[in-house]
Amino acid sequence: MLIPAGVYAQENKLPKWAMGGFKRPVGLNPIIKPDTTATFYDPIQQKQVAWEANDTFNPGAALYKNKVVVLYRAEDRYGIGIGFRTSRLGYASSADGYHFNRSTKPVFYPANDNQKKYEWPGGCEDPRLAVTVNGTYVVFYTQWNRDVPRLGVATSKDLKKWTKHGPIFEDAYQGKFVNVPHKSASILTKVVNGKQVVTKINGKYWMYWGELHVYAATSTNLVDWLPVVNNDGSLKELFSPRKGYFDSELTECGPPALLTSKGIVLFYNGKNKAGDDGDKRFNSNTYCAGQALFNKADPSKFITRLDVPFLRPMESFEKSGQYPAGTVFIEGMVYFKKKWFLYYGCADSRVGVAVYDPAHPSAPDPIN
Repeated sequence: MLIPAGVYAQENKLPKWAMGGFKRPVGLNPIIKPDTTATFYDPIQQKQVAWEANDTFNPGAALYKNKVVVLYRAEDRYGIGIGFRTSRLGYASSADGYHFNRSTKPVFYPANDNQKKYEWPGGCEDPRLAVTVNGTYVVFYTQWNRDVPRLGVATSKDLKKWTKHGPIFEDAYQGKFVNVPHKSASILTKVVNGKQVVTKINGKYWMYWGELHVYAATSTNLVDWLPVVNNDGSLKELFSPRKGYFDSELTECGPPALLTSKGIVLFYNGKNKAGDDGDKRFNSNTYCAGQALFNKADPSKFITRLDVPFLRPMESFEKSGQYPAGTVFIEGMVYFKKKWFLYYGCADSRVGVAVYDPAHPSAPDPIN
């Protein structure tokens, strides 16, 4: 419902169930920027391309051998506008979570394989990363052929060599949803013995997904996923955009969801609608970061969500580049050295980091 004038909160305070606040390290962001010198031999075009020359953004993150590894979306310059260049995934690692060494070549990209029809020419976009308790990494990403965006899934043991398994809904309900646009998957995780790992509820893996509404899906093998549907077979909407709030245009799932003692916390990206239906305290079309709470015994049962974003565009590089309306687009989060490192895209052009220290929590981003 629309918030009445004068009813807006004047101070941003997080409820006890929420995570944060997250603090940007002073003078460090953005941690990953475009590199015009990096080239690799593209197997489809059969030529050298400057694969990360235009933009580097929207990262997934995981731990590997006590280092933070970020897979970030990189766009070349062989097109004009968001979605009309080819995206590939770059690899960067860090011993402290702040300073990264990057590979000069992408580790995940469209190729002459059985996924080419889904991934070319738009590429592989917006990875969300997680790891199982036995060390199998899983990435959910957008396969973009410039026709229909689909969620693809791949697995790895080292975050460099990947096995692609194709669209996650390819076999669900006789392929009913495979050609319906779908993206942005946040698999359920929890902290076990100090490590964030993929977890199950009632014997099944769970994920939240969606760009407009938030939906759910389940799996027994991490590869084949079954969307949660209503009795009539339609997708079950768990929550949706709200008039008058920061998420009035879109509610798009972010990094892996987290099972906590208070419930399941889903981190998501909210887009503010232009005009009277948006939140007047934030710019029209800006992307901010929110959190929602679900029942830990029934992950499909929505409980509540933040009315104010915990992270919003504030720095100059978060309000310039490909998306000048302003974007902090959260996609990667790892539990590292007893802190939560959140990696996010800055205006669809750079990568930033913000850190939540449970022992010394910071305030969330101010409202104004």
